[in-house]
Amino acid sequence: MSPIANPNGELITLHAGDYAATVTTVGAGLQHLSYQGKDLVLPFPARELPPAYAGKTLMPWPNRVAGGAYAFGGQSYELPVNEAATGSALHGLALWSEWLVEQRSAASVTLTHLLRGEPGYPFQLAFSASYVLDAATGLGVELKARNCGTAPAPYGCGSHPYVTVGGEDISNCELGFRAGKVLLTDEKLRPAGLLDSQGTDFDFSAARKIASQSLDHAFTDLPEGEWDVTLRNPGLKLSAVLRSATAQAPWLQLYSGELRGRKGLAVEPMSCPPDAFNSGQDLVVLEPGQSHALEYRIHALEG
Repeated sequence: MSPIANPNGELITLHAGDYAATVTTVGAGLQHLSYQGKDLVLPFPARELPPAYAGKTLMPWPNRVAGGAYAFGGQSYELPVNEAATGSALHGLALWSEWLVEQRSAASVTLTHLLRGEPGYPFQLAFSASYVLDAATGLGVELKARNCGTAPAPYGCGSHPYVTVGGEDISNCELGFRAGKVLLTDEKLRPAGLLDSQGTDFDFSAARKIASQSLDHAFTDLPEGEWDVTLRNPGLKLSAVLRSATAQAPWLQLYSGELRGRKGLAVEPMSCPPDAFNSGQDLVVLEPGQSHALEYRIHALEG
């Protein structure tokens, strides 16, 4: 009898200094990240399906394609709808696939996946996801895609870690980040226009407790150069910080993790906003042979 298959594939452990991480080959996912034994990314059971897309790599689009339908290059396409409540195609096509281990060491791993295309997305892309732990700077993640087909391809990417500080209720944590605009949505989470966030409930430019506030919103107009999101646990005097380059990730999705008991805040760097396949906003069009990369880092900050 063959062994029972793990829905997360192979679990690859990484270590560097006070940091430890586990990466899964299914979905090139991040199952856990800790610093001095305290969780910076909320873990999920290693032999269970990741809840609420925990840790998944989102390619060739992040977030939602409204109605699972879009037009590109004069053609109309229909994607499988995998979120019935909103009627959307959510988080891409590679998150439940087995990725191959291209390279590994004690502190790093690179996974690859070839997307061969399907009727709703008939484009061929080569993906890679690299995770590198560093004792001084924490976990670095690089997501890359190359168009290995013969036609231009619409593209976007993102990542879905649930940032936490010790796995405690985020309501008691302080959240700080700067973003000039927040994307409002309708009852089906479709984009409904941008709002200036300054002075609103979405303004966290001065760090404050999340308390009971619920978030499931995309933000943009991020600081030039780099942006970061800091989640601080005052009791532990420890923060988890996610940082990315604004040019590569001009959008940021935050979700207060109700489906995970509000023990982690989904901090999702994205190359484009929700429904970019229809709006065209910040949509990447990869020409044959062209590549795209998005990098981010998660590290601990004491004090």
